[in-house]
Amino acid sequence: MFKFLRKKKSKGQSTLEYAVLIIIVIGALLSIQVYIKRGVQGRLKSATDDIGDQYSPGNTNVRMKTHVISNTRDTFKKGVTNSALLADEVTNTEMNMLILNSIQEFWGNK
Repeated sequence: MFKFLRKKKSKGQSTLEYAVLIIIVIGALLSIQVYIKRGVQGRLKSATDDIGDQYSPGNTNVRMKTHVISNTRDTFKKGVTNSALLADEVTNTEMNMLILNSIQEFWGNK
């Protein structure tokens, strides 16, 4: 009978040890969760800052000139307006881009 009680005692003791070990691991994970979250947020902010430095709206000037030529016929009968395109529409676009203060611009890692 004493052998049976010793077996049961050691089995209960090992179960208790596993429970304590699991509680310690969970406590450690809960305590470092703030630091892990800060690390992930820091890397995300760094990545977004790198993307944001590529374009500077204050130092970019764009001029765009567009000409559209079309031939249409509009008819109005009994309160209804009809519009028909008689020939293909032609669109010409000219675009000039100028970067101001290019000496002060930052285009990458320091």
